[in-house]
Amino acid sequence: MFSTVLVANRGEIAVRVIRTLRQLGIRSVAVFSDADADARHVREADTAVRIGPAAAAESYLSVERLLDAARRTGAEAVHPGYGFLAENAAFAQACADAGLAFIGPPASAISLMGDKIRAKETVKAAGVPVVPGSSGSGLTDAELVDAAAEIGMPVLLKPSAGGGGKGMRLVRDEAVLAEEIAAARREARSSFGDDTLLVERWVDRPRHIEIQVLADAHGNVVHLGERECSLQRRHQKVIEEAPSVLLDEKTRAAMGAAAVDAARSCGYVGAGTVEFIVPGGDPSSYYFMEMNTRLQVEHPVTELITGLDLVELQLRVAAGEPLGFDQSEVTLTGHAIEARVCAEDPARGFLPSGGTVLALSEPSGGAVRTDSGLTAGVPVGSTYDPMLSKVIVHGPDRATALRMLRAALADTVILGVQTNAGFLRRLLAHPDVVSGDLDTGLVERDLPSLLPEGVPDEVYATAALLAQGPRALPGPAPQTPARLDQWVDPFDAASGWRLGGTPAWTVHHFRLPGQDAVEVRSRRSGSDTELALSASPAIEARGPGQSPGAPARGRVLTRTPDTVTVELDGVTHRFSHATSPEGTWLGRDADSWHVQTYDPVEANLRGGTGSGADTLAAPMPGTVTVVKVAVGDRVTAGQSLLVVEAMKMEHVISAPHAGTVTELDVTPGTTVAMDQILAVVTPDEDEEGAA
Repeated sequence: MFSTVLVANRGEIAVRVIRTLRQLGIRSVAVFSDADADARHVREADTAVRIGPAAAAESYLSVERLLDAARRTGAEAVHPGYGFLAENAAFAQACADAGLAFIGPPASAISLMGDKIRAKETVKAAGVPVVPGSSGSGLTDAELVDAAAEIGMPVLLKPSAGGGGKGMRLVRDEAVLAEEIAAARREARSSFGDDTLLVERWVDRPRHIEIQVLADAHGNVVHLGERECSLQRRHQKVIEEAPSVLLDEKTRAAMGAAAVDAARSCGYVGAGTVEFIVPGGDPSSYYFMEMNTRLQVEHPVTELITGLDLVELQLRVAAGEPLGFDQSEVTLTGHAIEARVCAEDPARGFLPSGGTVLALSEPSGGAVRTDSGLTAGVPVGSTYDPMLSKVIVHGPDRATALRMLRAALADTVILGVQTNAGFLRRLLAHPDVVSGDLDTGLVERDLPSLLPEGVPDEVYATAALLAQGPRALPGPAPQTPARLDQWVDPFDAASGWRLGGTPAWTVHHFRLPGQDAVEVRSRRSGSDTELALSASPAIEARGPGQSPGAPARGRVLTRTPDTVTVELDGVTHRFSHATSPEGTWLGRDADSWHVQTYDPVEANLRGGTGSGADTLAAPMPGTVTVVKVAVGDRVTAGQSLLVVEAMKMEHVISAPHAGTVTELDVTPGTTVAMDQILAVVTPDEDEEGAA
């Protein structure tokens, strides 16, 4: 076994690999960019090496800098995690040439399976059924259009060199095919350094099911059952589970055997995943999509139902050991489900978010596991992938696991960064998810019902209480006076103080105009004030299929001189505030509220409105990658003007109406903050008159 292993990655996967290295007594080496100097994976490794600036191309994607870090630290092996260079054949070969063990398959297998076109041809020759699609590599835009016409719409555009949903485009209208090809090439080039595309037939209402395989260098290949990955948004998995409710034992065995054949066909060694597209109405008809030649994000659900540590098995196989078990010894016990917690705002179309982690609480222990790369006080930027952590549970059956995961997500607090935790809780309560009637289009079809309906009154009331500061909150518990005449009876103090125990809660009632009173509780905890929300029945029942026994959970999180932050049901609400003689003002996005008075019974909030429709602002922190117009250009309503990229996602900024570009404040490469002004489109006079 190796004595020192370099982890060529960051975030939660680096932390997860380091955990197994520590358990095996292997020295771990972390690498970090300037953006990650204080990151959790850096803190938890035995040693860490800076490899460059924040840009991934100059740090985590630099083969030379990674190999130099390995040389300087005496590493004998490199674990690539997933993403970045994990499926880069040149990196695997460079490790081998440098005398380092690459903890993954040989470069030849990565090269073969990394090229989706060659991969399909190879597994098809081995008898594995494949999805109908284009053939040949390096197709031009015109050839892709011709192939799509031959296959018939709708079609799926896919980068040949990558995975994880990056660059994938579902196209139903042939009229926009050329534009979608150009966008897919840009995203593929940005994510994988290769813009080669292929086109495949789209299977309506498909299930996405993948098989975990393991192979050693001694000819042994086994599979560890399947994972159901059909809950996706924009081709990105959001919830994964094992096993799948769709498969019976016969189909599971057949798909497992096909996955083993696919692994053997490319001379695979290590842990890998064979992905299949399965028609929901006919699970016996399954098609090979691709093989991921690395550890998957969702590998924990397989670990929990098999009792195996996949990272440990990767290490042992890379060190030349045999698997030590055969297919008959693989057993699947119980049910495991994983949710991906990402830095994104569902209420703003899932745009990437960012900020500093002000407070952090992640569930763990027993049947709950959180794989996370977060620590309090560390900023989350827009440079890398938006996934922050994964919450995984293991139960005796699927229904129990669903309930446990919803509860675990409710106990997840990532203050200071907007996340999708509330959206995930609502998705897990969706009737079709509960029944197991899934397909890859479910989330997009029912998205409106999975999003929060405005800001709950409890949040406004709590923000008002926080914003007003000490005069609205209970003071510290009384101290023993220096003189008798200074004595204050503690039972007269409005602090919740009580003898020999934790302070009691002080109850505050707020009444917003036209609404029933809501309750916020506060108490002094040491030098801080702790607050809690009592969610109303309307909030408890929000979302499709939620049961009365699963109330929303709320927390008041922080107050600074300028902002207050409140979390309820997995959604973080941030307000700016200022105090004047007339009262306290709260601001959120384009709206504002004036807290006229504080009263133990009532706090009145008066609403206001915000910005003009001519201004185009950045919907997320990121980088402007494309500018299609100049000042003075005439544009039409809906015309694409700019493209902003963040966390490997593109967002097109379009003209809100016909008019003239009168202001343009960015160029390609400009880094922008959320809500930063990008451009102004002044409407035509007739448009203004019509308005």
